[in-house]
Amino acid sequence: MRVLIAGAGIGGLTTALMLHARGIPCQIWESASEVREVGVGINILPHAIARFESLGLLEELDRIAVRTSHLYYYTRNGQLVWDEPRGLGAGHEVPQFSIHRGRLQKTLHDAVLARLGPDSIRCGRRLAGFVQDEAGVTAQFLDASEGGPAEIARGDVLICADGIHSAGRKQFYRNEGPPSWNGVSMWRGATLAPQWKRGTEMAIGGGFAAKLVLYPIAPPEADGRQLMNWVVNVRTKDPAVSPPPPDNWSRRVGHATVLPFARRFAIPDYDIEALVRATKDIFEYPMADRDPLPRWTFGRVTLLGDAAHPMYPVGSNGASQAVLDAQCLADALKSQPHPRAGLWAYEKERRSKTAEVVAQNRVGGPEGVIDAVEKLAPAGFEDIDAVLPRHEREALVKGYAAMAGFSSVRKV
Repeated sequence: MRVLIAGAGIGGLTTALMLHARGIPCQIWESASEVREVGVGINILPHAIARFESLGLLEELDRIAVRTSHLYYYTRNGQLVWDEPRGLGAGHEVPQFSIHRGRLQKTLHDAVLARLGPDSIRCGRRLAGFVQDEAGVTAQFLDASEGGPAEIARGDVLICADGIHSAGRKQFYRNEGPPSWNGVSMWRGATLAPQWKRGTEMAIGGGFAAKLVLYPIAPPEADGRQLMNWVVNVRTKDPAVSPPPPDNWSRRVGHATVLPFARRFAIPDYDIEALVRATKDIFEYPMADRDPLPRWTFGRVTLLGDAAHPMYPVGSNGASQAVLDAQCLADALKSQPHPRAGLWAYEKERRSKTAEVVAQNRVGGPEGVIDAVEKLAPAGFEDIDAVLPRHEREALVKGYAAMAGFSSVRKV
């Protein structure tokens, strides 16, 4: 069996490593001219870290990332709603990591080249189309910089892991249209700044329509500063009448755009305004997803990660779900007697589970506990238990963890 993979993001790279570990040859085509350390921070949850541990990547992740020890939920005014240990502190057998997305992608990229060979990733190649027959699938790739034909590849299976704007997905759902936007604009940045608490904690302030996220994404520097990641989410428009501009998926903006919104939030013992002012590069994104699909797999071609189930960045689940996809797909192709049977087994296992996460993220995910408290006590409170009893707050947070598959983790 030979597997073709379109996309060298976290999902595509992890899929290649999983396939290689099971003795299945594969190759990746990536539209970018090179894989660089770009982006800002993400969290990888224990159920996904367990998959990385099975690939022997835990030591390298420890070198470049932070083991998240605790998560705090606050109102936008800085009043504590809920807090809980994370990772090993929560009883998992593996950590939760806060990490720079680009560094994680580069780590996976380097591992693929080291294990699969220098020709295992073909950059500057954009998927243009494919045809299938009884014996396999033939994929055509264009030169991403010049637009002309680049190469044709033949394999038994094609995995489209090419993101929310997936060319592979468009082949099957030509009339789907653009991603769905909920009117929330997201501004993200990361910069060296004073650490918060012990340098291993994460904070979320405010509910679904207006939220701040703060956490470190690298070990502390010699001077005690740390690479601090922040996100400001605010519903700025009515999506029914104001679709997002097509060019603002990673658009740089100035401080004047973000500061009026950042000043709305308070995190105890941290200067959010100073953090935003110190950030050189600030990126704007729309909070967008797509409706769950009735089908991912068509013959010898299937979708994976954001190409299959793009979701709102709620509950630290986007990249983690792509990693779960990768292991499930590799296991299915290894265990099933025919490639088509493997793809079907993968879809049967993962499609309904990810559809549930997409739906839950649309109503706020675990951070819904903040929305519930702010709705009941918009002016603040003196006793959180009088506003919303502890068992009700716990049900909101823990119910999401169980649904998303990281309430308990065993090594794989």
